[in-house]
Amino acid sequence: MNDRRRVLVVVGTRPEAIKLAPLVLRLQAEPESFEVTVCATGQHREMLDAMLATFGIEPQVDLDLMRPGQSPNAVAQGIFGGLDPLLAETSPHWLVVQGDTTTAMAAALAAFHRRVPVAHVEAGLRTGDLQAPFPEEMNRRVVDLVADALFAPTARSAAALRAEGVPAKRIHVTGNTVVDALHWIAARQGAVDEDGRLVLLTAHRRESFGEPLRRVFSAVARLADRFPDLRFVFPVHPNPRVRDAASVLAGRRNVDLVEPASYEQLVAWLRACRLVLTDSGGIQEEAPAFGKPTLVLRETTERPEGVEAGVAVLVGTDEERIVAEATRLLSDDEAYAAVARRANPYGDGRAAERIAAVLAGRPSEDLSAFGTGSGT
Repeated sequence: MNDRRRVLVVVGTRPEAIKLAPLVLRLQAEPESFEVTVCATGQHREMLDAMLATFGIEPQVDLDLMRPGQSPNAVAQGIFGGLDPLLAETSPHWLVVQGDTTTAMAAALAAFHRRVPVAHVEAGLRTGDLQAPFPEEMNRRVVDLVADALFAPTARSAAALRAEGVPAKRIHVTGNTVVDALHWIAARQGAVDEDGRLVLLTAHRRESFGEPLRRVFSAVARLADRFPDLRFVFPVHPNPRVRDAASVLAGRRNVDLVEPASYEQLVAWLRACRLVLTDSGGIQEEAPAFGKPTLVLRETTERPEGVEAGVAVLVGTDEERIVAEATRLLSDDEAYAAVARRANPYGDGRAAERIAAVLAGRPSEDLSAFGTGSGT
């Protein structure tokens, strides 16, 4: 009799690949317990392929959905059409999705329609505003609504789920798998040069397109002029609206506008930099692992644990506030030291291990210590 759990892992974007790779590797390391199928939707094509290759993961199924100028509705339509026959054919014990992408939302609904249990990695994140981030806030709520196992990265996210009426037996606090991925990459990189002269910028959020993004880049231009001895690195998102707004940064000697980088390069920059300016959800979790103060370029964040722990500052897209907070951290060593802590509220690198235990039906350690704060 075959007692192995058939697990279908669906991944569509680079952030999903980063956070699901440690779990896939962990499941594959237990062939006596799991039969793993990785399905790539191709929501982000090149970035997804490169990220999976970094971890040595080759999908068994590829829906190849990416098309120029595709809308979220078009992606969802392709996932419903491509995934449904796979679910019918394989009858998995679990469908695993991560986060808040259109891939995660549509795959979870497709599984729900087939009565396949859904496991949601990184459940319970909330801003309370369906428009910010858009459409991610809606996507993750939908996934949590239909999920049978909700893997909350922190105690605060678990509390959000309980407040919404999710049964406690479905919620498992595990830490965030991104910390597992960071440990995996950093161990292979060895030492990096941390000379304190690098500032890392990432910005691409849809809700910031237009004037908010222009304010962000204007602030960075002023900071580059104010701190000529620092190097500002910005891997520019391929979206034309981001690239157009970023033109204000062009031509400055100490600003490097580069193409989107590999995850290994991003991790190296995070380890080497002095300060991070970002609107990325993932980087809000990654920077604290290396003790890097972070200015969050968003009006709200579904990851308040970093702000509460004092390792991140929510500055929004206000030009004057960005300049003031960055200047304070870059010029005041005492203020910098108060923020530059290595206590990471998001995990300890063992999240995949805990998730695998739940999927296998084994007891799993529950981590009430992660991300405790006013919401718990």
